[in-house]
Amino acid sequence: MGSEELEFSDFLSGGVQKIVARAMAIANGDRRESQFFADLMIYSVEAAFKRSVRAANGENIPPFLIAAISGSCNLHCEGCYSRSNGYCSDCAAPDELSADDWKKIFSQAEELGISFILVSGGEPLMRRDVLKVASQFRKILFPIFTNGTLIDDKYLEMFAKSRNLLPVFSIEGNSEKTDSRRGEGVYENVKEKMQMLCEAGVPFGASITVTHENLQEVTSEEFVRSLQDDGCKLVVYVEVVPVTEDMRALELTDSDREYLKQRAENLQENHSKMLFLSFPGDEDKTGGCLAAGRGFFHIDASGSAQPCPFSPYSDTNVKETSLLGALRSPLFTKLRESGILADESGGCVLFHKKEEVEKML
Repeated sequence: MGSEELEFSDFLSGGVQKIVARAMAIANGDRRESQFFADLMIYSVEAAFKRSVRAANGENIPPFLIAAISGSCNLHCEGCYSRSNGYCSDCAAPDELSADDWKKIFSQAEELGISFILVSGGEPLMRRDVLKVASQFRKILFPIFTNGTLIDDKYLEMFAKSRNLLPVFSIEGNSEKTDSRRGEGVYENVKEKMQMLCEAGVPFGASITVTHENLQEVTSEEFVRSLQDDGCKLVVYVEVVPVTEDMRALELTDSDREYLKQRAENLQENHSKMLFLSFPGDEDKTGGCLAAGRGFFHIDASGSAQPCPFSPYSDTNVKETSLLGALRSPLFTKLRESGILADESGGCVLFHKKEEVEKML
C-alpha cells in the first residue's frame, strides 16, 4: 500500500511543480513575481517531501485544499450551487469559523505539505480578517475565487503586498452571459477591477463556469485574447454542475469535454504568458476523481470537512479534530476505498452518485 501511495503522491507533486514552473515562466520580467514563484518552487519541493514521507507509510496527503471561508455573498447568481443547498446566504452564519480558527487550519496545512489553498465562499472578500491571516502564510498559494465586486483600495494594497494571495474573477463569458447570471452591471464592474489590478501590477486570473451553451465562446481565441489584454494570467475552466433539472441542458456532453480538453491544450500552446487549468480535468490520468483527500478536499465556512464543494456531505468538523483527522474521517475513507472515485465516465462523479454517498453516512 505504501508504494502505491508514494507513486500517486509523486505524480500529484510533479503536477504541482509543473504549475509553479509555468507560473515562473509567465512572471519572467517582473522582479517581484519572479522572486515569489522562485520561492514558491522551493516551498513546493519542501511540501512534496513532507507528503512523500507520509505516502511511504500509506497515508496520502493532498496538495490542494478548498477553503470556503465565508458562507455569505453580496450577489444572487442564478444557479448558484451554494445558495440552492442552503450553504450560502446574505448574512454570515453564527457558527462560522473565526480568523483564529482558519489560522490554525492554514498552519496545519503548511505542516502537512499542502501547497495550494483555493479560497471560496460565498464571497471570500467578505472575510477580510481571514485573508489578512492567509497573507502571513507565504509558503502557500491562495487563489481567491471572487465575484470581484468588493475589491477596494485596501484590498488592492493587500494583494500588491502579499503575492501569495491571487484574485481569480468569476465570469461566464461576455457581458450578456455574465450579467444574466450574476446581475446587471457585474461584468463592467469586474472589468473595472481587472483594470485596477493590472495598472497596479497585481497578477490575477479568471474562473469561468463552462456550459454546453458558452463552451465555444469562452474557449475562443477572441475571448481569451480579451482576457490577456485585460492583464489576466490564469484561466480556470470549471465544468457546470446542474443544481436543478432545468439546468441539465447546460451540462457538458462527452464530446464537449473532449473539445474543452483540446481547446485548453491549444490555448496553452498559443498563449505563453497565460496558464490554463480545468476542473475536474483529465481524470483518466489520475485514476478518477481527486476529491475526499485523494488530491483535494473541502472545508466549509462552519468547519465541516467535505469531499468537495459539489458533494457537501460531512461526518467530521475541524472544530473538533485536526486536518489530518478530517482526512482520516470514516466518510473520506469509505469514498477512497469504495471505488466510486475511480469512475471516469465524465462530469462530477460524486454529484451524479449522491445517493450512494448519502448511504455512506
